[in-house]
Amino acid sequence: MLSAETALDIRELLLSHGQFGPAEIDQMLSAINDDFAQFGALREAVQQLAQEPDRSPAMSTRLGIGLYLMGRFQDALQVLERADGGALAQFYLGRCGYELGKYEQALKHYAAAQKAGFDSDRCQLAVAEVRRASGDAPGSLTVLDNLFGPVEQTAEYLYQRGATVSAMGGNLPEAIALYERAVQVNPRHAGALFGLALENDRHGNDEEALRLYEQAAACFPTGVGPLLNLGLAYEDRNQNERAQGCYRRILECYPDHPRARMFIKDAAASIPFYDEEKQRLNDRLAQVLSVPVTNFELSVRSRNCLQKMGIVSLGDLTRITEADLLASKNFGETSLYEIREILASKGLHIGQFASERREPEPIVDLSHMSADEQALVSRPIADLNLSVRARKCMVRLGLSTIGELLRKTSDDLLECKNFGVTSLNEVREKLTELGLKLRGE
Repeated sequence: MLSAETALDIRELLLSHGQFGPAEIDQMLSAINDDFAQFGALREAVQQLAQEPDRSPAMSTRLGIGLYLMGRFQDALQVLERADGGALAQFYLGRCGYELGKYEQALKHYAAAQKAGFDSDRCQLAVAEVRRASGDAPGSLTVLDNLFGPVEQTAEYLYQRGATVSAMGGNLPEAIALYERAVQVNPRHAGALFGLALENDRHGNDEEALRLYEQAAACFPTGVGPLLNLGLAYEDRNQNERAQGCYRRILECYPDHPRARMFIKDAAASIPFYDEEKQRLNDRLAQVLSVPVTNFELSVRSRNCLQKMGIVSLGDLTRITEADLLASKNFGETSLYEIREILASKGLHIGQFASERREPEPIVDLSHMSADEQALVSRPIADLNLSVRARKCMVRLGLSTIGELLRKTSDDLLECKNFGVTSLNEVREKLTELGLKLRGE
């Protein structure tokens, strides 16, 4: 835990007229990494700087960087555009452009920062990141290939190279090895930890993914991805209060983040009100419904008919109607009376939960499809590149191909745990891109 003196240093680093450059910014990040409560000191210093009426261009650079670190990228961009125009301001203008998806602007500012004397290697690593984010992974790799010397052993270089290899869909073991090397160099590199967490998540290594998400989320700046995915992992474990904590951290830095705002509502709605009496009754009912019909004295005719119909437990009898039973060959009124008596002895009746039965899902008819269309619906769901939350719901529903997804209605999907309107719209958008729709739409 940091001392009060260290907290004061964060304010001093930002508010004083002394030296302020990459080394000082790294000190601020290290202080907040050690104790996230120090984020409050950063916020207070930024608020004080913002209220200065006669702020100098140099102090505007500090304010812009403080706003950037708080995740207020648009505000930071506007302040830095009116700052001193030096190498540091240009570099963080590039960082803001990257975060806001203004990739051409980001590249322009990185070039200006490098020309003004900002560390060339850091500028080129940032350029590689922008090129990858803009869809030019080969261009990113070219930039990285042209870097030589000590920079190749830094955590940031190893991470950028791993992320680029992963984006190119090439050698996955190589990407993982690069992430691991980055974490060895800097155990607090949020990007490398997040990359490893994602790969473990995609391969079903849930416990390892959770551990890595937690490590990535403990870093500063964390980034939205680790906190969102950690929140989802907590929700999967019914740890909804911890999930809300992750989403609150995002909203503290990015108050208008749409997914975090949606997810925190979902997590809050998922926290159950525990009714002990109701739970006790439900447990008793579940126990009764699981009792095998073979535990009761039945005529040979009734026993054989139930066996042919696949009826094993009392629960099965509560989910079928009297008409269904009578429609079975050799099942008559005498057998029906027997079944009524058995269920009545347990406080149940035939068809009590018949509404819970689902109609069998229709098979996607491939006969009228072209060869290309058949190939499309046979593709794995992974090809849709869904978010972690949506992807995990697909796993819970046992869906592995796009064709299997097309059998589902929107209501079917919304019944899945943690699958809300945001995820449904995401699935719809992905299918629309392929010219497809869910059943009934």
